[in-house]
Amino acid sequence: QVQLVESGGGLVQPGGSLRLTCAVSGVTPVFGAYEWYRQAPGKGRDLVASITGAAGSTNYADSVKGRFTMSRDKAKNMVYLQMNSLKPEDTAIYFCKLTSPLTGDFYWGQGTQVTVSS
Repeated sequence: QVQLVESGGGLVQPGGSLRLTCAVSGVTPVFGAYEWYRQAPGKGRDLVASITGAAGSTNYADSVKGRFTMSRDKAKNMVYLQMNSLKPEDTAIYFCKLTSPLTGDFYWGQGTQVTVSS
């Protein structure tokens, strides 16, 4: 059973930084695609960043390009989202997702709250 547990959220002032962590356990799919999503109050869940393929190619939503960086530590089974220059509109619950490109199976974490406010 694959489990994903996010942490690192909290309250931060505009312009501040946070680093989210997604701890992955269980038998993970080969070349699984890791993604960070966020869901603001009253809105749908939007893709923020992804790491896919053996080479670990990253992609970002336009709204976070140049501010957020996603990375992965295979040895520790951790996925990170470094968030800099945070804005109030970044306020949301952030979720980690893992998808198997071979089977289509996917797994979600429980989410971590990020609040950007002065």
